[in-house]
Amino acid sequence: MAGGSLLKLDDYRQVAPRGAVDILMRIGERLRGRRFVHVSASRYGGAGVEVLNRLVPIMNDLGVDTTWEITIGTADFDQVGRAVSRALAGTEQVITEAMLARLRETAAENARRLRLDADLVMVHDATPLGLVEQRGREGRWVWRCHQDLSSAQPQIWSALRPVAQRYDAAVFSLARFATPLSIPRFIVYPSIDPLSERNREMTRAEQAVQMDRLHVPRDKPILLQVGPFERQHDPLGVVNAYRLVKKHHDVRLVLAGPPPAPGGDVLSDVREAAGQDPDIAVIVLPPDPQIELNALERAATIAIQKPLKADFTIEVATAMWKGKPVIGTIAGGIPFQMVVNVTGYTVETVEGAAFRIRQLLSNPELIGRMGAAGREHVRRNFLVTRHLSDYLALLAHLTR
Repeated sequence: MAGGSLLKLDDYRQVAPRGAVDILMRIGERLRGRRFVHVSASRYGGAGVEVLNRLVPIMNDLGVDTTWEITIGTADFDQVGRAVSRALAGTEQVITEAMLARLRETAAENARRLRLDADLVMVHDATPLGLVEQRGREGRWVWRCHQDLSSAQPQIWSALRPVAQRYDAAVFSLARFATPLSIPRFIVYPSIDPLSERNREMTRAEQAVQMDRLHVPRDKPILLQVGPFERQHDPLGVVNAYRLVKKHHDVRLVLAGPPPAPGGDVLSDVREAAGQDPDIAVIVLPPDPQIELNALERAATIAIQKPLKADFTIEVATAMWKGKPVIGTIAGGIPFQMVVNVTGYTVETVEGAAFRIRQLLSNPELIGRMGAAGREHVRRNFLVTRHLSDYLALLAHLTR
């Protein structure tokens, strides 16, 4: 059943902290019959939204009537949404009044089409933000922003902020991602689903099949970075750190990421840097690569996350759940998922990353100890059961 869509809350007893499921069931009894609607522009596009695939059915299992609505729009609307998202992330974009009008028009069209009558409506991210302008008098509305707004392009945020302030509250992934608003702001960390295809237990035989398909031998320690082939994720820096480590340890480097979007990627540079080195694997992942990532993370000896700028980067938690020490930068949510010097190390330079990798490779016992501590830290702080508890608490607080 692991990884399937028929999982019930009770199935999480085997992985959640002791007593967590019973507490959730008691909270669910208090909220039974209330209606909770999630709205997003897609069912994909990041761990923050994709976790709804599990949260929604579990909330229904608890007796909270929960649905997940998806907005629709034309191809040009999707392009506008992506441009706005990039602008909010701090990337310079040209956002015209016509583009903003397109957002408002599409939001109004979707508001007429979607069933938004609920005790609590949670709108995810910026593309469907304008739905709130069509809200009725009943129910409370929350904007769930999964992005880091700390460096948002001023022009676009000044246009969207009045819309955001029409909500009853806003939810961010980290305090450092939030921006001043006149409404209450809450922090809810993203989470991982330990029973999903990405994180479920996997036999050695299953791992071997996937690693063979990816053409990654398992004959030496593996250093792994999962992330986009973009300059800000610094895959070239990881290659340079590997080169320094390679002088002292016989290791293999795996860089795995989604197909790069046109422009801005450094995939060709990474391949050039890898050259003919047989111990560097540059893997462009297939669509929905959950099983492949599960196998890679389990086969890895050390997980690396070396972005120069990042969002929450839940890949830190997915690696720690599989018992891997993590070496990461202090960008985004990386240091908030780690216990520094207990579950891994934070670094700022290529040389620092190489030093910590060498330190771990020279001390296998430390790798095991950090890996075990990381898994327990994720169990207590970053599983979907904790995420569910946060959302139920929000529902109870805003609809009391």
